[in-house]
Amino acid sequence: MKRTLKRAGLMPLLFAATATPAFAQSIDEKINSVFASATGWFVNLIFSPFPGTSFPWIVAWLVVAATIFTLYFGFIQFRAFPHSIALVKGDYSDPDDAGEVSHFQALATALSGTVGLGNIAGVAVAVGIGGPGATFWMILAGLMGMASKFTECTLAVKYRNELDDGTVSGGPMYYMTKGFKERGLPGGRVLAVLFSIFTILGSFGGGNMFQANQAHAQISGVIGDYPGVITGVIFAALVFAVIVGGLKSIAQVTEKIVPIMGVLYVGTALIILLMNFNMIGWAFGQIFAGAFTGLGVAGGMAGALIQGFKRAAFSNEAGVGSAAIAHSAVRTKEPSTEGFVSLLEPFIDTVVICTMTALVIIITGQLVADPETGRYILTEGGTIQTLDGSSGVALTSAAFSSSFGWFKYILVIAVVMFAFSTMISWSYYGLKAWTFLFGESKGAALSFKVIFCLFVVVGAAASLGPVIDFSDAAIFAMAVVNIIALYALMPIVKREVWSYLDRLKTGEIKKFN
Repeated sequence: MKRTLKRAGLMPLLFAATATPAFAQSIDEKINSVFASATGWFVNLIFSPFPGTSFPWIVAWLVVAATIFTLYFGFIQFRAFPHSIALVKGDYSDPDDAGEVSHFQALATALSGTVGLGNIAGVAVAVGIGGPGATFWMILAGLMGMASKFTECTLAVKYRNELDDGTVSGGPMYYMTKGFKERGLPGGRVLAVLFSIFTILGSFGGGNMFQANQAHAQISGVIGDYPGVITGVIFAALVFAVIVGGLKSIAQVTEKIVPIMGVLYVGTALIILLMNFNMIGWAFGQIFAGAFTGLGVAGGMAGALIQGFKRAAFSNEAGVGSAAIAHSAVRTKEPSTEGFVSLLEPFIDTVVICTMTALVIIITGQLVADPETGRYILTEGGTIQTLDGSSGVALTSAAFSSSFGWFKYILVIAVVMFAFSTMISWSYYGLKAWTFLFGESKGAALSFKVIFCLFVVVGAAASLGPVIDFSDAAIFAMAVVNIIALYALMPIVKREVWSYLDRLKTGEIKKFN
């Protein structure tokens, strides 16, 4: 372990973290102050509203794109759903096809980057600020986002680079350069560079610091308060130990962690919902009322819509382009197949898991409307606290623990495991963007991995406010560039998918299992 820490450049931080609690706490405060002041302008740029409204332009950007892709591909997310499941099962998988991982491993790796704290903490933030109605818009965003995910992942496989050593490099930066060149369009290289920069920032933010931050919050909430830099150093060492092995090492870890933690978390939610079966109808009534009437919602219907779409996008990343990097490494010669597989991500992540989290929060009565202000408040331990979105994991923990007192300990494990799997997946996304900019050398790869692990420490030490703001801004900035490319290249996707479906109908594409 010491050798790993030394190679990662983390030994000085380990000594600082273990020296004295007071010294480590002062490091936390300094890191947070510098981080917040350095990123404020970027956050304001991405989330600035339309003039005269409170509606962020970036939310409309994602909503419009998801709607266009849904209509352009004829509601492909619903028509291709059964075939998507068959592909994940391996029914059409040829082991001799080029690529590094199976359809299931690619899906697990991508899901590990999305299923996690966005479902646990992010949903609580959305419901806390936007009210129960935010859940409706999260579901709608998840269903439409399936088409966005399909588009980007099909392109990622079609335009990937297959290297001599058997590894694969793919993602939006490659379909921006190759796809634009194929169609004779200008600006592909510029978009690719911008996307790579934002991906690196996104990997440091939403895929790294936000995860470490909320994991530390949950751990310290159970065992007692202590400096976040200590959690950061431990996480950094563990993450580095996995990511040095490349994508196959990451896939081997995520294909075990994601199903186990997903079943544990969803299973507990199902038990709570079954215990309160008579309240499920009422909960959905609250969701629909909040979505369309704005009853008790800060900002009315618009507030619910904004929070719902914002949290859904942060959770499932449809249109962002991140998951396309993981899916590009799949073993297949048919780009459309991975587009179909990727349809399942927003469905599992947002439509199923996020909805279940929201239902548990609503049914267990942890969240009520303040009759004087109309804002939602958290009732925990007999006290009333104004909920401003900073409660995150605490609200979800209170909701689940109201039925099972021991669940807060299970949630600690879930948060840590989800955070860990998300960080190692996003390290791969950031790495591929890094090597696109600086070359595929081992030195370039190692330098990124060390920097990534240092940001784990920063995230655990900073407060939630600056971290979540920067995380959202970086990831949404990726979506700005990526969606421009998807608009330009969606005719190529349509040609690919129609060709594949025609050959599937005629029996030219056969099952292998």
